[in-house]
Amino acid sequence: MASVKLKFRVSSLPKKEGTLYFQVIHNRVVKQIKTSYHIFESEWDEHCGDIAQFPNLPPNRHDIIKSIKEKIAWEKKRLYRIIEQLGNKGQPFSSDDIVQEYYALSSDKSTVFEYIKVQIERLKNAGKDRTSETYRQMLLSFMKFRNKEDLHFDMIDENLICQYENYMRMANLCRNTTSFYLRVLRSVYNRAVEDGLTKQTTPFKRVYTGVDKTPKRAISLKEIKRIKDLDLSSTPTLDFARDMFLFSFYMRGMSFIDIAYLKKKDLSNGFVVYNRRKTGQQMVVKWEKPMDDIVMKHTNLQSVFLLPIIIREDGTERKQYLNRMLLINKYLKRIAELAKINIPLTMYVARHSWASIAQAKNIPMKAISLGMGHDNEETTRIYLSSIQTNVIDNANYKILNLLNKSK
Repeated sequence: MASVKLKFRVSSLPKKEGTLYFQVIHNRVVKQIKTSYHIFESEWDEHCGDIAQFPNLPPNRHDIIKSIKEKIAWEKKRLYRIIEQLGNKGQPFSSDDIVQEYYALSSDKSTVFEYIKVQIERLKNAGKDRTSETYRQMLLSFMKFRNKEDLHFDMIDENLICQYENYMRMANLCRNTTSFYLRVLRSVYNRAVEDGLTKQTTPFKRVYTGVDKTPKRAISLKEIKRIKDLDLSSTPTLDFARDMFLFSFYMRGMSFIDIAYLKKKDLSNGFVVYNRRKTGQQMVVKWEKPMDDIVMKHTNLQSVFLLPIIIREDGTERKQYLNRMLLINKYLKRIAELAKINIPLTMYVARHSWASIAQAKNIPMKAISLGMGHDNEETTRIYLSSIQTNVIDNANYKILNLLNKSK
């Protein structure tokens, strides 16, 4: 059976770090594999043949040594996996074969970071911008966890994934967020397995990848009226954020991304017709005066868009929308303080509030679901077969009237 030992070569220069390398022995033939990891002679334990344990190291050096130990363990595990795979072939192999296979894997460009970047581009080219954005967010998180040190897929094991989960929890991310990133990473890993980049070892089985139920946030009609009645004329940024919140509410809880991409041509003959970017489902909304008041207040005559969220059609539309959404949600927190509303106000609150208020006013659940653009196409078809569009328009008209009458 082949063996792998970690060795240390002292630097020829005084007070310089030496080099760690592996010694691969098979059939009494010894080969060496140089690593990119360096430590000082005082940090090497010759008796144990390993990096020494120094609990009193300075914090920055302690972290470096800890990281090197983890990476060395991963590399050693990779070498033993290569030895196992060569042995399973049932044919003689040499220490040279082990070294060549190791270098072949190390030179493979399909590292985890690079592979994820390829998947992001693939999703973008397929028009799946929303999904590509989730992959990008996960990649940034995972790269931060790894201190931007790339790795190969065969280095992903239970221990690494558990460390990543603990890292996110230490950063005070909620369980649904950590689960979301882990599910995206698991999807990437499974695709890499399908592409033959690694063997399936189910490294995600010990981490949480479910979805916790979270309380939906909604505000009352009176609270929406308080937002509507705020005098924000002296602060245009807050005024615009408030109007986008109200426009979403007026449009039956229209999502911000759909508001951002609305074009003037979508408004015709007293109706707005658009396709939800999340599901592709076509929506038809009767145009009411409160909607028109906001559009006339903020319209840009030179733009093809109904509202000035996306300013330019130059390939950066999604970036413009995301940046504006972050700012608006930030300003909505300030608006909540001014209106004495005790929940974190976001654009999503407008969507859920419309549904909650509609339900409280005994508007049929079918009308609410259809009015919001239910994301289940089969359910939507059932709704379409049993309810007319004018029922939804009347429901929205009733809510807007209640808002105007609310004290």
